This record gives sequence, structure tokens and C-alpha cells, in this order.
Amino acid sequence: MAGFFLRPVAPFRLDLTVWALRRVPINLIDRWDGQTYRRVVPVRGRPVEVAVEQVAGGDAPRLRVCTSERRIGARDREVLLLLERVLGLRADLREFHRRVGEHKDFAALVAPFIGLKPPRFPSVFEAMLNGIACQQLSLIVGIHLLNRLSATFGLAAGDQHAFPRPEDLAGQRRARIRRLGFSGRKVETIRWLARAVVRGELNLEELATKEDAAALKALLSLTGIGRWTAEYVLLRGLGRWDTFPADDVGSQSKLQSWLHLRKRPNYDRVQQILAPWKPYRGLMYFFLLLNHLRAAHLLESS
Repeated sequence: MAGFFLRPVAPFRLDLTVWALRRVPINLIDRWDGQTYRRVVPVRGRPVEVAVEQVAGGDAPRLRVCTSERRIGARDREVLLLLERVLGLRADLREFHRRVGEHKDFAALVAPFIGLKPPRFPSVFEAMLNGIACQQLSLIVGIHLLNRLSATFGLAAGDQHAFPRPEDLAGQRRARIRRLGFSGRKVETIRWLARAVVRGELNLEELATKEDAAALKALLSLTGIGRWTAEYVLLRGLGRWDTFPADDVGSQSKLQSWLHLRKRPNYDRVQQILAPWKPYRGLMYFFLLLNHLRAAHLLESS
């Protein structure tokens, strides 16, 4: 494999960031063996496996990146931008950590996970399909659906697959996607989104140019996209650190447990609790997730 090195903004921990990205051990798209993060990505239409390993930490973190294409190196802008996006390599959280240190409840939540950077999916399209797959289902079931979708329609590099692009899904028959376990409504939403992107009727990456409120409004106008999915896409697809998907029942329960609340907070109560953390409310989503994974003894597993 060809290789090169990257220097993230310190502090940086690859393990924590990858776990915040993959969420559960069964994720076969974003793979982690305890030392190396691997993912197949389309680069100029070809499937390329990218492997990332942290070789130095502290004040001068360093990553070694290897790819299955010998011609790809540190000057390959497409791969560089993808890794910066997915792993949050340029994210500077110093002001966030300064503010957290002034609040004992949340300081204790954040402290064990210094080095986590807010990850993002490689594309808004992938973020949307993650949200759609997990609508009204457990995260485990949703990830199983996404694994099947990738294995069936994603570009292959050996026995591993990239996440499907819009062009990989736009022409697929309804029944073929349905057989993977998606509901009929979700199949229609996936096919509609893929076709709209391929036809040039919808440019999801343009959402990056909009303010949070405008991007949220645009997402809510799309077929099959409700408030939870829209806010999930804002955080995980567009990197809007101030967006906490407050309809997320799992996150509500995590917040209830951490703050020892008598009952699980609803959407409005979550927003009220997190109001002092503006413009970093969404970052708390990732720290609550890692705290949950640690409590379940999953951070040490592959």
C-alpha cells in the first residue's frame, strides 16, 4: 500500500474519533481493529481502501495513511479533504474545552475523551441515508441495513465495499432494495433522493453554504425527512457543531442518565438543558455517545 503522513490539530485521538463515527462494533463500512481505521472510498470513480493509523499523540499527533492505490499520496486533494472531513483533523476545540472546564457536570463527561474530534460522513447523501435507515429503528438494526446496502450496491475493493453513491442506487429496482430489509417508504425515499441527485435536481453539498436555520428548512422540505433526520444530517453530514438531534430517544436517555434526571427529557427540555453550550451543543452528542460506549465496554472492542 502507498503511504503518507498527516498532522491533525492537537489534541487528537484516532480511536475515540473513529468510535464516534462508527457508533457500534457491527459497522462494516467504517472498520476499526483497535489500531487501524479502514474504509473503502470512491476516488475518481475507482474504489480505494484507505487505512489510517495513529503513530504519535500528545502535542504533535501524527497519522500514517496507506491506500490501495500507489498513485495516491499526501498531495491528492480528494483523499486529503475526505480524511479531514471524516476525522475532523482540522477541528480546533480549545474554546469548547475551556468552557467545559467551568461546568463540573459536563467537565466530568468530556475529560475522559480529550482528543475526540467531531466526525462527519464523507457526503451529505451518506448522512441522509444513515438517518433514513435508522428512522424509528434501533441503531443496531439501522447499521445492519446500511451494511447490506453497501455490500449489495457499493463499489468493491477486494471483499470490502464503499458506501453506495447516488449513481449506484438511482437505477435500482424497488424490490431489490426492499429485500435488504428497508420498509417500502424508506425505499421510495432512497430512490427519490438518489435520482434527484443524479439528475441534477438536488445538490445536497450546496447545503454547506447555508446558515443552520436555512439548511434545516431545506432538509425538512425533502420527501421522507423529518426533524430528527434533518438535525442528524446537520450534525453528522454538515458538521454543524451547535445542532443536537434532540428528538433522538437514545441521546435523551443518555442525557437523563448523566444528569440523573427524574424522567427522560423531551425535545424542548433537551434544548433548555444544552442552551448554555451554544454554539457547541452538538458536540455534547458525541461525548454522550462515547460515555455510553465506554460504560458498555465497547471502546476496547474492534
